[in-house]
Amino acid sequence: MTSTYGELRAQLASLTTEAFRPELADIDRLPTLEIARIMNGEDTSVPAAVAAQLPVIAAAIDATAERMARGGRLIYAGAGTAGRLGVLDASECPPTFNTDPSEVVGLIAGGPTAMVTAVEGAEDSKEFAAADLDALKTGPDDTVIGISASGRTPYAIGAVEHARSLGALTIGLSSNAGSALGAAADHGIEVVTGPELLTGSTRLKAGTAQKLVLNMISTITMIRLGKTYGNLMVDVRASNDKLHARSRRIVALATDASDAEIEAALAATGGEVKHAILVILGGVDAARAASLLTATHGHLRAALTRCLPPSTPPAPSGT
Repeated sequence: MTSTYGELRAQLASLTTEAFRPELADIDRLPTLEIARIMNGEDTSVPAAVAAQLPVIAAAIDATAERMARGGRLIYAGAGTAGRLGVLDASECPPTFNTDPSEVVGLIAGGPTAMVTAVEGAEDSKEFAAADLDALKTGPDDTVIGISASGRTPYAIGAVEHARSLGALTIGLSSNAGSALGAAADHGIEVVTGPELLTGSTRLKAGTAQKLVLNMISTITMIRLGKTYGNLMVDVRASNDKLHARSRRIVALATDASDAEIEAALAATGGEVKHAILVILGGVDAARAASLLTATHGHLRAALTRCLPPSTPPAPSGT
């Protein structure tokens, strides 16, 4: 056991995300405002680290969108903060893009309990990751993203390795160069954010970088799948008063229609924003709108080109 911990300690000591910063050794003696300034300054370096990986991120997104267009799923797998961020991103897709909860899935080592309470030893098991993916019946059309700041977490690596053996597309998101996770994946995204303000606290810069990259992957994939029209969320699911109001505003921005026209179109289409826009801009009824969107796999812009003259290309008024 001592030997095992010695090896792990040596591994951690070699990681950029675990590096000790002696210049911050007295940070606890500083005024609160000064600590806040230092922390804020640290955070400004994260977007640049993400920018360095944009070509890799874009390639991973295109490959993901290609599989999702065939009916595949996007599956995040991680432990601790990384796992929680994956679950968070997955949970935001249904209300934002009207996806089914089964289309974007977040797996966290230890299961749902681990969202709020640490589960002893869960992140150390590749077998747990394989079992979680098997429970989802993971296959070749799916994309599995292993998330780990260190790039050495067994659960994340195990998820990527097992998914790859099943023919799925794999992406490894870490914050250390030359990571085992990146090497195991088809697409290794290594956003090197450097040593943390608090030694080894990767919920800070590394976690922020993970959030930014996951935002990109899910959002741009949904754009590629036709879940938006310009920069409008035309697949938004109106599940509360705010989203009902947003739905009407989106139709207004896309069409410049009157309130009465908007209400009539939404009523005719059962509240479906994308269908309502097509009814108004395309001059078709609800049934025809539904048929066109089915034929174009939900791409509103493509559906509009089938019912508008070539000289009047559609474009959202709000963009």
